[in-house]
Formats: sequence, C-alpha cells, structure tokens
Amino acid sequence: MSHPTNLPGFWSRLSLAFGAFFKTLGDAEFAARVRDDQVGPIAAPVAPTPAPAPAPAPTPAAAPLRVNTPESALQLLGLLQREARLIDFANEDIAAYADADIGAAARVVHEGCARVLREHFTIEPVRAENEGARVTLQEGFDAASVRLTGNVVGKAPFSGTLNHRGWRASDVRLPQLADKHDASIVAPAEVEL
Repeated sequence: MSHPTNLPGFWSRLSLAFGAFFKTLGDAEFAARVRDDQVGPIAAPVAPTPAPAPAPAPTPAAAPLRVNTPESALQLLGLLQREARLIDFANEDIAAYADADIGAAARVVHEGCARVLREHFTIEPVRAENEGARVTLQEGFDAASVRLTGNVVGKAPFSGTLNHRGWRASDVRLPQLADKHDASIVAPAEVEL
C-alpha cells in the first residue's frame, strides 16, 4: 500500500483539529458525519467544475528531510491537557450530552487552549489583508506560507480572494524538559488518597 507523500504537518493538523472541533459543535449534520466517519475535507462544499488540464509542475530537487522528534509535540499536548482537558474532551462520547452541556465544556476547552497559546506562543497572521480581500501573488511567492485552492492552473501572478489569513508562530516558549523526563506521559494518572 502506498502512502501519500503530501501529509499535513503538525501545525496544519492542529489547525484542522480545532476547525473540526468547532464545526462539530456548531453543525449537527457535520457532527453526525464525523460520528459515522463520513467526513472528507472540512472545507465548505464547492460545486464541481470541470478541471482544466493542469500545467506541468516543475520537478524540484528533493530537499533533505529532517528527523522530527516528538518531545515538543508531546509537551504541547500535555499543556493542552493540563490547561484545557483537551484529551479528556476529545475522548469523551458526547452523543448523549445536551448541546448546552457540550457548549459549557467547549468554553472550558477554548479558554484553556487560548491560555496555552498566549503563554507559550506568539501567533501572528501570515497575511496582513482582511479575509475576503482580493490579493495578487507574484511569481516567487512563498508557497509554504500561502496555499492555493480552487482552480489552480498556469503560473504566477495569481489573483484571488483571501479565505484565511493563515497563522505563523513567531516565537515559541515551551518549558525546558529535564533530561530524564518521559514526554510520552502527557498527563499522569491521578490517585486521590
């Protein structure tokens, strides 16, 4: 079985998770599709249009891949659990709860996640324009910071509508870990005596 080579990175997955989380809270039909594992991409449905033949993509030289270590991701997950009970919330079967109860729980998760972001990251928009603004991307634009969607054919300059400003972490302030710290324990078990 072949594996996709264009898998989203950690920050993209985190953004998708938050988007799916809030869309699930606000859209009962979407929540039912999530429950039944019938969800595709989270983006709003778009009417199908015939796709023109794509322009041949240049074959860039393969960049060497870095080896990611999971410690920072696990540390962030631990902070989100400690401050927002994110893992508890995500593992809870919320189908039996009333919308008001889910909303109250979501408020706690939201406040805790926002606190973690404020304390440990400086997050800035990638683009300065307001969402909905018309933008033109000149040749040589940073494809890592701007993702083209829709009918992408030809080459730059590209003109389109800014659907999302994007986010960039300009500073990360995760606590240092002790040498023997087991980062895989994102939340210790609790025993009350």
